[in-house]
Amino acid sequence: MFIADRHMHNPRSSLRRRLMLSTALAGTLLVPPLARAADKIVAVSSGGFAEAFKELAVKYEKEGPSVKVDQQFGPSMGETPKAIPARLARGEELDVLIMVGPALDKLIDQGLADGATKVVLANSYIACAVPAGEPGPDLGTVDKVKAAFLNAPSVAWSDSASGEYIQQVLLKRLGIEAQVKAKGRQIPATPVGEIVATRQAAFGCQQRSELQPVKGIRIVGELPDEIQKVTPYAAAVVTTSKRPEQAKAFIRYLASRENAETLAQTGLHPTAK
Repeated sequence: MFIADRHMHNPRSSLRRRLMLSTALAGTLLVPPLARAADKIVAVSSGGFAEAFKELAVKYEKEGPSVKVDQQFGPSMGETPKAIPARLARGEELDVLIMVGPALDKLIDQGLADGATKVVLANSYIACAVPAGEPGPDLGTVDKVKAAFLNAPSVAWSDSASGEYIQQVLLKRLGIEAQVKAKGRQIPATPVGEIVATRQAAFGCQQRSELQPVKGIRIVGELPDEIQKVTPYAAAVVTTSKRPEQAKAFIRYLASRENAETLAQTGLHPTAK
């Protein structure tokens, strides 16, 4: 016991301990602060805006490396687990929503998204495609669109905005609802282009911006104006976001005129001119 006490009060030992403590403290100062994690925002985009979102999120990080964007994806509506409303219902921590405008409005009405931060980013048009290498129908008139649906041996449409329009409105308007539904199906979650590319359907329609990145298909055209359904894509901050200022800054970036060309290249019609 006497030896131990003497060792503890040894001046050299005390000095050595102080030096070790100082070194340890200095080392902690060199470690990136944990607060850096607060600079990461979680943004989720539905399919129609997904390609533009991927490009612009990467570009945003390069231009402002202090903020990182955790890219997430999910449908604006539907019953799948990844659907944005379902993710919010589960309490997932999200900061930015990028989705079909009317679906976003519902979330705003429910108090899940901040309406004051909503910005319409772009409009999207419905197009149709066939497997690569196959002859495609002419979609130049309403009658030709009707013939394209009737002549296709199988048809696919999405479970999001464009597909809901086709299933609930367009087929009835064209007077071919029974015939097309007998050989067609609504596709949950999976892009319609992938169904067409793998020849699970001979003809498929979805937002052009969702069809465009899919390999193995040929886009034959957009629906004519008389029966076209223009879908706005908008962004807003999640009400419970812990990083609302960073989230708003990212939305401003997405909506800027400087990025309008990127939106156009991915098949969208930007609202910023």
